[in-house]
Amino acid sequence: MTVATAPIDDRRFTLASLDRSLRLPLGLAFVAFALLYAKPMQLLVRDWTDFSNPDSGTGLLLAPLALWFAWQKGLPEERVPARALGALALVGAAVVRYVSELAAELFTMRLSMIMAAAGIVLWFWGWRALLRLWLPFVLLVLAIPLPELILAKVTAPLQFVASRIGATLIEWRGIPVRLNGNIIQVPGQELFVAEACSGLRSLTALVNLGVLLGAMLLTKGWARVLLLLLAVPLAILINGFRIFLTAFLVVFISPEAGQGFMHTTEGWLMFVIAFASLGAVASVLLWLEGRVGGQRSAAAPEVAHA
Repeated sequence: MTVATAPIDDRRFTLASLDRSLRLPLGLAFVAFALLYAKPMQLLVRDWTDFSNPDSGTGLLLAPLALWFAWQKGLPEERVPARALGALALVGAAVVRYVSELAAELFTMRLSMIMAAAGIVLWFWGWRALLRLWLPFVLLVLAIPLPELILAKVTAPLQFVASRIGATLIEWRGIPVRLNGNIIQVPGQELFVAEACSGLRSLTALVNLGVLLGAMLLTKGWARVLLLLLAVPLAILINGFRIFLTAFLVVFISPEAGQGFMHTTEGWLMFVIAFASLGAVASVLLWLEGRVGGQRSAAAPEVAHA
C-alpha cells in the first residue's frame, strides 16, 4: 500500500526574494521597533548577565536558541498579510510598553516586545508565518525572567511540597522525622529547605527542556502538551527525592553532606536524572504517537473498503 502525501512547501523568505516595495516599510518597522524597545532590551540583557541571580540567566541560552530556530525555520515566501490583526497587535504592544514603563513593571514591558515582533510578522506575512515561528516565540517568552511577585508566590508552596515529600520518604525508611513547615528534624540534625532548594529552578529548566523536546521529537499537539504537563510533577518529585537523599546522607554518612561541595554535587546529579527522566517520557510519547498513527492508518483502508 502506498500513501500519497502532499508536497511540502519549504520555500523560505530571503532578503534577495523580498519584494522591493516592501524593503522600505519593513526597514522602517525594524527601526521603529529598535527605537521603541532599546531600553527594555538593555534592561533585559542586564538581567540575563546578572550572575548573582541565577534565576534570570536562562535567557542567555534560550534567546540564542530562539534566533537559531527562527533562522532554521525561516519565513514562507508566499505572504498572506493579516493587516488588521497585525495593527491591533502593534498598537496594543505600544500601549502596554508605555503603561508598563509608567508602572515600572518590567515583565509586561518585555512581553510587549514579543507582542510587537508578532505584530510585525502578522502585518507583513500573516498567520501562517506566525504559526511557523511558534517555537522561537515561545522560547523568547520563556527567556523573560518572572517578576519577583510571582516567584515569591510560587516558591513557598514548592518549598512546603518538597519538604513534605522528603519527610514522607524519610519516614518510609524508618528514620524518625518531624516536619514543621519547611524545617525537617531528624535525629541530631535539623534540615532547613531554603528557597534555593524549592525546586523552582529545576521546574523552569524541565519546562524549557519539555518545550524543546516536544518541538524537536514530537509532532502531535496532545503529546507536546502532555509532555509539558508531566514535566511539572516530575520536577517536584525529583526535588522531594533530593531532600530525602540529603537527609539520609546527613543521618547515616556525615552532616557535611547537607552543605558545601557534596550538596552542590548532589543537586547537579538530580538535575541530570531529571533531564534523563523527561527524555524517557518524551521517548514513550514518541512511541505512542507512532502507535496511534499506525492504528489510524490501518483503520483507514478498512473504512474505505466498507
